[in-house]
Amino acid sequence: MIATTSTDLIEAGRKLFAGDWRFVWASPSIETLPPMASLEVAFAGRSNVGKSSLINALTGRNALARTSHTPGRTQELIFFEGPDKAGIRLVDMPGYGYAAAPKAKVASWTALILQFLQGRTTLARVYVLIDARHGLKDVDLDVLKTLDKAAVSYQVVLTKTDQVKPAELEARIAETVAALAKHPAAFPEVLATSSREGTGMPELRAAMVRLLEERGR
Repeated sequence: MIATTSTDLIEAGRKLFAGDWRFVWASPSIETLPPMASLEVAFAGRSNVGKSSLINALTGRNALARTSHTPGRTQELIFFEGPDKAGIRLVDMPGYGYAAAPKAKVASWTALILQFLQGRTTLARVYVLIDARHGLKDVDLDVLKTLDKAAVSYQVVLTKTDQVKPAELEARIAETVAALAKHPAAFPEVLATSSREGTGMPELRAAMVRLLEERGR
């Protein structure tokens, strides 16, 4: 199903991201993670799926997260925080799948991601970004299985929907929802977004407000 959101949550999401968001930490290893404090949501996805562009669109900042046409540019866990009392951190994770880097380096990123997922009690949800033009691939399904095993709540976010015809997008959403039914840790609703056009950003912000409310922050 497609996420449906109340106007109150939409407005609360707008206020949450209206302030000044900033880079606060970069972790190349599990030993260098910042202390656990605020609730955290992480963004995962294949290399070049548009994680950095989505974070920029979400926060209304053109260059908060670095964007690149080179897959594998993000090589660390990158943490962003909003204004004081926002109560939530955003985490940009290294892309999985193809990356323009040596295999040993990719393996170290993968290990970092797995350790982060399994040992971070402040991690409330992972948003798994999927390119709407291509849908779920085997490498994505492997990541979903990893999240299931780690018992980490996650939600699929389709990106680049402005590059897909409406009928094709509708079919992509339906097949994604059907696939998620087989994954116990998956949130059943799919968010359809376009960083270029701003589509789906109000709903994604509102989803984070809902997380904060559920955690009593």
